[in-house]
Amino acid sequence: MTAVTLIRSDSLAQSAPYAYASTAPAHARLVFLAGACPLDPDGEVTGRGDIAAQARLCMQNLETALEAAGATLHDVLSTRVLVATTQQPDLVTAWNVVRDAFGDHDVPSTLLGVTVLGYPNQLVEVEAVAAVRD
Repeated sequence: MTAVTLIRSDSLAQSAPYAYASTAPAHARLVFLAGACPLDPDGEVTGRGDIAAQARLCMQNLETALEAAGATLHDVLSTRVLVATTQQPDLVTAWNVVRDAFGDHDVPSTLLGVTVLGYPNQLVEVEAVAAVRD
């Protein structure tokens, strides 16, 4: 059973594809994850030029990091999705992959277009905070 409660408000736009806030009980352990990057096991950026492919690998790597912390995607409290682009459709491409990975756990999220990310040819990074009960 997840420790995360997603919060919605009738006073805010109902069309947003995510909850507006989330909470975790006081006894939950918080897990702060570094930005998941589209790196293969050798530390190389994959999916060069392909935002969707990079977003998929970011989500796979995020799930692996969550598992190592004893958590799953359903334990995530919030995310930040970074896309190296100035084009809004590129943001939507990355968001659709991230959103699909979370399924019905429509975690609060911030989606940002940025000028550059940390690795050569990196276009996407996904950062998260989770809460788990031990």
